[in-house]
Amino acid sequence: MKSAPWICVALMSLATAQGNAQSDNVGMLVVIEKGAASLAIVDPVTATLVASVPEGGVTGHEVAASADGRFAYVPIYGDSGVGLPGTDGRNMVVIDVASHKVTGNVDFGHGVRPHLPVWGPDGLLYVTTELEKSVTIVDPKTLKIVGTIPTDQTESHMLAISHDGKRGYTANVGPGTVSVLDLKERKTIAVIPISKTTQRISISMDDRLVFTADQTKPQLAVIDTATNKVTTWIPLPDLGYGSAPTPDGKWLLIALPGAAKVAVIDVSTMKVARTIDVAPAPQAVLISPDGKVAYASCAAANQVAEIDLATWKVTRMISTGKSPDGMAWAQGK
Repeated sequence: MKSAPWICVALMSLATAQGNAQSDNVGMLVVIEKGAASLAIVDPVTATLVASVPEGGVTGHEVAASADGRFAYVPIYGDSGVGLPGTDGRNMVVIDVASHKVTGNVDFGHGVRPHLPVWGPDGLLYVTTELEKSVTIVDPKTLKIVGTIPTDQTESHMLAISHDGKRGYTANVGPGTVSVLDLKERKTIAVIPISKTTQRISISMDDRLVFTADQTKPQLAVIDTATNKVTTWIPLPDLGYGSAPTPDGKWLLIALPGAAKVAVIDVSTMKVARTIDVAPAPQAVLISPDGKVAYASCAAANQVAEIDLATWKVTRMISTGKSPDGMAWAQGK
């Protein structure tokens, strides 16, 4: 028995509406397109690129999304790499995720190479400002600078904040150190030597451990936050880069750009439990809020790898613009 044409149309419309509702509920994945000076907005349900929003001519490297998923905040770093000659970004743009438009701007007043924005539990944005050897605090409601925290080190590139909001940790690339920040008192309380060069940083779910990747040897430094000292070195198959813990605290995923892999570290044993093949040059790792999926931005492939954390396999490759890097989850309602 054949269905009437209007029934087929109705069913298709219903399916589309349900799919859209699901996408709206889940939220959007926002990805920096570093090679295109734009922000990709990706539907994680359909794994499709919804829009690429121009950032204003000069690129950002990292992004943070508001808790309600409405806005993405992109510091405009400049046209160079860390510690290299080039332009010095001085602003952070605010992008409306739904309308795909730049709707706001934070002016740092002069060139500071703003890099990574991180939310604090206080609802403020903490942005690394490399050329000032500091972290700058921004009120997202007023888009005004409300404070700064010195790091006492050059090239404070990346930042991790403890879940209780008491401490911040910056990876200082050129000096190869980590600065420990008292966020309440807004001061540096320790500088931890790591290596000649270090990159990226993350913190365990219980705030007891901080991880940063040595860039001279394939190993990961593990810092005890109670003593502010490196207590363990985890051997890696290749040089590590961006990392992220799973919400249950059991695993730490870390990108291995030179090997085109993501390594999975068992936090209980401090050893690599497995590796996952992805596309070339993975940069950052992001875990979905439900802890079921991980995303790895693969710069050389212009794609983001979607990894099922139950099977540890890549389920889809999501095409984005040129050189995807930093990512954030714009949570749905």
